[in-house]
Amino acid sequence: MPTHSRYIDPLTDFGFKRIFGSDPNKDLLIAFLNAVFNGRKTIVDLVYNKNEHPGEVATEGAVIFDILCTDQNGDRFIIEVQRAQQRYFKERAVFYMSRLISEQAPKGDRKAWNYQISEVYLIAILEDIILPGNTDSEYLYDICLCNRDSGAVFYDRLGFIFIELRNFTRLESELFTDLDRWMFVLKHISKLEKMPLYLRKPIFEKLFNIAEYSNLSKEDKMLYDNSLKQKWDNQNMLDYAIEEAVKAAEERAEQKALSDKYEMIPELEKAGLSMVQIAGIVKLSLAEVEQHLSK
Repeated sequence: MPTHSRYIDPLTDFGFKRIFGSDPNKDLLIAFLNAVFNGRKTIVDLVYNKNEHPGEVATEGAVIFDILCTDQNGDRFIIEVQRAQQRYFKERAVFYMSRLISEQAPKGDRKAWNYQISEVYLIAILEDIILPGNTDSEYLYDICLCNRDSGAVFYDRLGFIFIELRNFTRLESELFTDLDRWMFVLKHISKLEKMPLYLRKPIFEKLFNIAEYSNLSKEDKMLYDNSLKQKWDNQNMLDYAIEEAVKAAEERAEQKALSDKYEMIPELEKAGLSMVQIAGIVKLSLAEVEQHLSK
């Protein structure tokens, strides 16, 4: 049975869905999304589409929401929100977005439709993975289709927003924006013993109340425990895979170094060095040097 902190981990499947994935709590998701868009979009309402996509396999540990948003101007657009922990994530992101676009096509006469595609955005919260190719310390990447040479936006109704929580390292005294506060809560709430004073806003008070473990029903506690255990198991599997990969790389390096030493031995012998001298140079035993030369 997992040990519990006061607040549930929002980066488990259960925690993410409890906080962001239900209609009574949609004000939390609206506030979070508005912080992410930072004025570019101001969402006033959203509707959860019927299709929620879990991870394709158990070890992916991902929950995906498709939502239809309405902004303050009455415009509608689609957002897919993910908590993701997957390999090949860039490829998967493009696949997910392609699905959201293709699903808009009518089954009948497409000429009448005239390709009137709604805006589509992907917002992905990445807990432990860094996108391949990212070398700086930024934690939010706002991606769109643009001209490779000029940087001019080619199409602004399709966007990818990646949030790398590992790169969010701001201290409590450095939380200047709502987005900073959301990032801090997502990353640290499961380690906190109480709600900090600097988060005393109604939206965060509601979040902390929802996230308090003691407020869960008996059934929800069981679901959360299972979700937390699965997250830990997945992390252990990832840590083991990394450990094995590092070990294999070290073994390959040792084998290469040993091979290089063996290649030096005949050359040193031709140069007239004694077996003892050769053994000292290549840092092998005299028996190893003699055995190699006898082959």
